[in-house]
Amino acid sequence: MAYTYSSSSAAPVGSQYCVCRVELSVSCQNLLDRDVASKSDPFCVLLMEVNEKWTEIDRTETNVNNLNPVFAKKFTINYHFEEVQKLKFAIFDQDKSSTQLYEHDFLGEYVCTLGSIVSSKKVTRPLVLGNGKPAGKGVITVIAEELSDNRVITLSMAGRKLDKKDLFGKSDPFLEFYKQGDDGKWMLVHRTEVIKYTLDPVWKPFTVPLQSLCNGDIEKPIKIVCFDYDNDGGHDFIGEFQTTAIKMCEAHDGLSVEFDCINPKKQKKKRSYKNSGVIIIKSCKITRDYSFLDYILGGCQLMFTVGIDFTASNGNPRDASSLHYINPMGTNEYLSALWSVGQIIQDYDSDKLFPALGFGAQLPPDWKVL
Repeated sequence: MAYTYSSSSAAPVGSQYCVCRVELSVSCQNLLDRDVASKSDPFCVLLMEVNEKWTEIDRTETNVNNLNPVFAKKFTINYHFEEVQKLKFAIFDQDKSSTQLYEHDFLGEYVCTLGSIVSSKKVTRPLVLGNGKPAGKGVITVIAEELSDNRVITLSMAGRKLDKKDLFGKSDPFLEFYKQGDDGKWMLVHRTEVIKYTLDPVWKPFTVPLQSLCNGDIEKPIKIVCFDYDNDGGHDFIGEFQTTAIKMCEAHDGLSVEFDCINPKKQKKKRSYKNSGVIIIKSCKITRDYSFLDYILGGCQLMFTVGIDFTASNGNPRDASSLHYINPMGTNEYLSALWSVGQIIQDYDSDKLFPALGFGAQLPPDWKVL
């Protein structure tokens, strides 16, 4: 279980709140089709209610021409069991490159609490429009998993002599990674970028939580599938293979690991069939993604040093509009800011000594500005 420190009070480090890190996977079925000449290009936006207003937390990638998207991007969020965390999953059809949501067609939404998802682990609910009416037959599925492992795996991968799928050119290959659930079904974990016009792609190195890839079990099966990207969303299957994290980790210090990319249908038809190309693990490394609290519990200290600007640009200290105003009540803007920050930082500074430095002041006897 991961932990974070709540700065709402000046409690010592040992009394921090226990917070679970939860990963949410989202997929949809039977979405509304808003495009005339093709299918919708959906993406999902996660919003959380903060001070009675919806605030965007994150958004997924866009699935082109797909009314049944399985989003590779996961939402990671802190779960506070003692709070009601209201969430909204809003689905949009991307029409423009704009990041403004009103520029895209609304396909439906689902509002719930994080607690309801965590307690169920998996929920499937109908999507509704802004007026509360059903968004056609559209439904959304959200799966919650606790990220209890802070290890991450970094992979660098390439392909060699992949099958040519395009009639007038080469393939546009990308990879999808799947892990096996408790029910035996394969669940999408990660999708690489598309490499255009090549049978020998080199994908960018990427990092994913080991918990996401294989539930933290380095011997758990992982399925890797290679596709040829098509603009209409009907990606052509090139081949697949299964491996494990521990097997992929054999790729290190300049040594690579290679896997035959197999198309089962071709394999059955041709005795001479060898593979539909080779997928290469150029490097694989498992490391720990340490949190702030890991550093603190490991002995890391924070030094709090105050710097105060005494120049006249801040105004006359006898004027209430000055940040340095000498308030008869004993506080001013500077003091309030220092007090707020100092209350938090003091918990991570063992000697509790906060050096205060100033500049821009005129000091006697020569009254030079320092």
